[in-house]
Amino acid sequence: MRVLVTGGAGFIGSHVADVLIEAGHSVSIVDNLWEYGGGKREHVHPKAHFYRVDIRNKTDLIGVFAGEQPEVVCHLAAQYSLRFSMQEPVIDAQVNILGLINLLQCCTTFGTRKVVFASSAAVHGPVDAMPITESTPQRPATPYGITKMASEHYLRFWKAQYNLDYTILRYGNVYGPRQDANGVSGVVAIFIGKMLRGYPVRIDWDGRQAKDYVYVRDVARANLLALSQGGGETYCIATGKGTSVNWLYELIAHILGHGVETIPGPKQAGDVPLIVFNCSKAKEQLGWVPEMGLEDGLHVTVDYFRKEKGLR
Repeated sequence: MRVLVTGGAGFIGSHVADVLIEAGHSVSIVDNLWEYGGGKREHVHPKAHFYRVDIRNKTDLIGVFAGEQPEVVCHLAAQYSLRFSMQEPVIDAQVNILGLINLLQCCTTFGTRKVVFASSAAVHGPVDAMPITESTPQRPATPYGITKMASEHYLRFWKAQYNLDYTILRYGNVYGPRQDANGVSGVVAIFIGKMLRGYPVRIDWDGRQAKDYVYVRDVARANLLALSQGGGETYCIATGKGTSVNWLYELIAHILGHGVETIPGPKQAGDVPLIVFNCSKAKEQLGWVPEMGLEDGLHVTVDYFRKEKGLR
């Protein structure tokens, strides 16, 4: 199958591209390698066709679609930082909404069958009950969450109006190799990067806020399964287990064999006490379950930073 992965040089997108290629699919990648986006040329699989293209540039995107004629698009290109979306909501909307519209128009023009869309827990914001399911009300608390919610509605419109199929995957907190340790989001990579260097780490709020951490290759497998399943459906992709920031720090310290100084920080915009997903729908309809436990995943991620980044 011919698959286009947008954001395919980024943290999650590059793993999606790897898994698709390993499964025998022909993969092309669009990524603008934006300095705030996490895309790195070295993350691109050597068997993928790479295009340095910004999804906001419709002319360039048309050129990619004309040449590659993708049957399915895995759309992971995004402005993904909650904090950046608060500071730069216009850029956030340009990338996440206008970029998506460019992509959808290209899909209908060139006969793409389906879009597999990377959504987020951020579409929910504060919720009244846990665990989160696909039917949990959406009350996003950040511009980023608003753009992801709006994107889901655009996908539903495009299916109704133009018969472009979709599967929406709402990710928990994704972690693993290639995550940016110098970014403003991605607490696992940030903690590991700082702790390997012996730098202090900041723990916001009281550190008891718990999130559902899911390993990046498990997320990539969900994209693979969604190529041919789950049409017109939305799925929670996580583990169903909450881990507090405090306990996450302790786990990483245990793996490293040492801790570092911790510095208290304020509650961040969009942060909530607990986010845990019910992923039974993904298990029943996609046959997807997470395979990597958190402690094992942290070991693999620490090894990556030690070997690939030269940190000890």
